[in-house]
Amino acid sequence: MKFPNIYEIATTSVVSIDINSTFAQAMEKMLANNHRNIVIVDINDFYILSIIDILNIQANSIDFNTPLRDLQLLKIPIIKKDKNILETLEYLNNSIEYICVVNDDHSLYGLVTHTDITTNIDPDTLMENYRLQDFLKLGRRMKWVRRDEKISTLIKDMIDNSYDNVVVVEDLKPIGIFTTKDIMRLMKNKTNLDVEIQEHMTTPVESVHKNASIKEALEFIKERHYKRVIVVDDNGSLSGIISQKELISLTYSKWSTLMKEYQAELHEINLMLQNKNIEYENIASTDSLTGLYNRHKFSQLYLSAYTSMVQRHNDMSLILLDIDHFKKVNDDFGHNVGDKALVQVSHALLKNLRNIDIVCRWGGEEFLILLPTVDLEHAMHIAQKIRQAIEILDIDIIGNATASFGIAQVIEGEEMKEVINRADKALYLAKDCGRNCVKSEIDI
Repeated sequence: MKFPNIYEIATTSVVSIDINSTFAQAMEKMLANNHRNIVIVDINDFYILSIIDILNIQANSIDFNTPLRDLQLLKIPIIKKDKNILETLEYLNNSIEYICVVNDDHSLYGLVTHTDITTNIDPDTLMENYRLQDFLKLGRRMKWVRRDEKISTLIKDMIDNSYDNVVVVEDLKPIGIFTTKDIMRLMKNKTNLDVEIQEHMTTPVESVHKNASIKEALEFIKERHYKRVIVVDDNGSLSGIISQKELISLTYSKWSTLMKEYQAELHEINLMLQNKNIEYENIASTDSLTGLYNRHKFSQLYLSAYTSMVQRHNDMSLILLDIDHFKKVNDDFGHNVGDKALVQVSHALLKNLRNIDIVCRWGGEEFLILLPTVDLEHAMHIAQKIRQAIEILDIDIIGNATASFGIAQVIEGEEMKEVINRADKALYLAKDCGRNCVKSEIDI
């Protein structure tokens, strides 16, 4: 069993357009290529404009000359083309149907959809002994209507409830189906939509018996290039609908039970999980805004640095700094501007410190710096250097900002909170002295 790479299964015949184009241009290009969606390209981000989006935009009477960047479009996740198909699984657990595939230079390579994944599944690995009727509860979100339902009314319901298809039923039996593909065709031909669905539904309906296996259902979808399976009982009455996404989910469940038989693949997955664990550990250790260490990680690193200080009989100092009048920045310019200021200050800290120094966003506009092998006098010089670097920063919108500093030297035998408490007192003294200055514990 082989798990293919993304570039092997991605659809490369993708229609795309720049985000600075207008909605009218996107729709024209979409209809000309007979596609139900179009990829919107915005430098490093990608969005999708679907036929349902077009209907929603028309229903809200939005100007067709509106730039695409001004529309609320769905941002789609990105994956590099050399990644393994297994790395798409997390996206299949939610409502996202598309994953954007990019080259190494981040240019658009193609799209991976549920259809692409389904088409590349080996039926020999599927659940031949499980029947569709065992999983019909998966397709509980189903819309069915009578043949005299008006298309104009139906489309509104499809938009409101995010249905991509409806089944037309008569005497409990499916006699037709109407999908977004049909809507695309009607829009392209500028067809009057205030007519009964029976005039434009796809008929007859191809269905699968509820006793069919998952393997048979997937083969049915692959052969006909369908996005769903309509399931009927012995009498031909509608039992339910199962989407290809749900079938994919069942398929991967089967694959997971076969993992033990394929050691090479299992090793590959273990490596992937290890990398994921490292990624998650980094996320748990850092402040999401600045990328600096958070309180929890700082406390861990402090203990390690303290042990080294004791063993080697070195000095160690701690700097606590606070951006001056930061509340006023948030009040005057908003929190988004304030966040940008915090990020710029963080960069200034890292630029003026050594690799062995430990920097943490302690909370709000407060930062904590641990300086291994540095005594109090040397820490004062470092703090002054940082203070000057912040003072000359040209911060977006705000302009210039200043910071106040409190310094304490770590003493063997005391807890971290005691050192921080002394640095905090020195910081408050710096504020009382007019801010934008450095004070140490000896000044208290």
